[in-house]
Amino acid sequence: MLRFYKLSSLILISLLFSCKNDNSENAEKKSVTDSRPNILLVVVDDLGWTDLGCYGSEIKTPNVDKLAEDGVKFSDFHVSVSCSPTRSMLLTGTDNHIAGLGNMSEAMTEKQKGNPGYEGHLNNNVVTLAEILRDGGYHTYMSGKWHLGHEPEQYPAARGFEKSFSMLYGGASYWSDKYGLLANKEETAKYVYNNEEIETLPKDFYATRNYTDSIMTSIRSHKGDGKPFFAYLAFTAVHDPVHVPEPWLSEYKGNYNAGYKALKENRITGAKNVGVFPKDAIGHDLFAMAKNWEDLSDEQKAVESKAMEVYAGMVSNMDYNLGRVINFLKDIDEYDNTIIIFLSDNGSNPYYNDNYPGNKGSAFMAQFDNSAENIGHPMSHYAYGLGWGSACAGPLDLFKTVVGEGGIRVPLIITAPGIEKGRQSDAFAYATDIMPTLLEYANLEHPTNYNGKEVAPMRGKSLKKLLTNEESTIYTDQDITAGEMANSRWIRQGKFKASYVPKPFGEASWKLFDILQDPGETMDISKENPEILQKLINSWNDYAKDVGVVIYDN
Repeated sequence: MLRFYKLSSLILISLLFSCKNDNSENAEKKSVTDSRPNILLVVVDDLGWTDLGCYGSEIKTPNVDKLAEDGVKFSDFHVSVSCSPTRSMLLTGTDNHIAGLGNMSEAMTEKQKGNPGYEGHLNNNVVTLAEILRDGGYHTYMSGKWHLGHEPEQYPAARGFEKSFSMLYGGASYWSDKYGLLANKEETAKYVYNNEEIETLPKDFYATRNYTDSIMTSIRSHKGDGKPFFAYLAFTAVHDPVHVPEPWLSEYKGNYNAGYKALKENRITGAKNVGVFPKDAIGHDLFAMAKNWEDLSDEQKAVESKAMEVYAGMVSNMDYNLGRVINFLKDIDEYDNTIIIFLSDNGSNPYYNDNYPGNKGSAFMAQFDNSAENIGHPMSHYAYGLGWGSACAGPLDLFKTVVGEGGIRVPLIITAPGIEKGRQSDAFAYATDIMPTLLEYANLEHPTNYNGKEVAPMRGKSLKKLLTNEESTIYTDQDITAGEMANSRWIRQGKFKASYVPKPFGEASWKLFDILQDPGETMDISKENPEILQKLINSWNDYAKDVGVVIYDN
């Protein structure tokens, strides 16, 4: 405990000193202010496609909804199936297999280990967005979940972030106890401030609030020195375990007593009503492996309902804290000159905690109280499971870890100076497009060499002309985008999407969809279009060879 408070005091003194220096000495030395826009990149974890009000949810998200009114909302934005692969693409602009996260480090198989692109952390073949922006005159700040490397040479501070407060793993308790996700592997979460590990958190710690506090403190520390900032706010919310304080803990009490299917149907209607899903398209049914709500006991229903109530509270709490950052930017007169990008790293989570490797029957899990009365509180450790995971995808099929649209299509909202507000873009876009977009706004080029080493080029495209409404699409019918993780494969060209979903969530065979007419993926058209499917499979094989995919073998 003493170690943490000593570190906290040093941090506070450091921040006060830097504020004094920056606001006095730099104000005297710098007569010209850099007018390039600030950047706030907000990544939410495991958010379902219809978990926001502006995407059709019953959950209250007024601050995100207002962002959509102030910017552009995307209905066809895609990412990887899981956390760290997406984050690697966001911060490098290239494919996750090239950046070092061909698979999550926790899931790496013996066959994959040691292969290029399977380092389990951001490798040195890429240059990060933070590194380019820092070298190009930006302050760079990071707060929240990192999940891109656990060793000091892989910390955010080593990859371009000037100030950072980070939880390094894939997920953790939201409270001060620091419990991790995985028995026998990551039982205790690891936090760092810049280069130094934090051994003890404050007693009143709650992750979403403290990450928000940290990013605002970092921005404030250099206010007035004339330099723009890049702030990466990477919430662990709404990843399990589901934890939230009052009043959000009780806000949705009783709202989910009708069960999974009822919520799925309501979300389909909601998505159509707000225009992100075509009114004449068919929404996908609740996933077939979900339990029949009527077959559950009263006790089971109470636990399941409580888990979804707490999850909904976490979404609203995340929205509340995002609102704090937005109001802060307005208070310091930076909101109008700040690009804000809001997205999720993948779709909704279909798992319970016992499904994670090593957890079932472990002493680690036995210490938690996952009764309906305790879920959401400290010493609970619960994920909401497949039924709610399918429901939160709304009209889309499947969820996190597989390449159904419910796993890889996520919310994206962007506000930026000079754009036409309150629009929806139905253009296809991908995670690798975020970095080129931001570099264009920052008037910076991606280098071919960095620190004396050749680095991989970006593969994405700038979205700026979509934002300014100069173009309606940036991908042509000839462009191909593909992805893979854990042998779940997809490829998109124009209106066609081919996907391969392994068992148990799929049939381990390729399927073909007209994704514009059938975004719910309710009708496999491969038998009617065998030539199109084969062409896409061949293109996926070319992609896999190009980026170095090592087929998952468990």
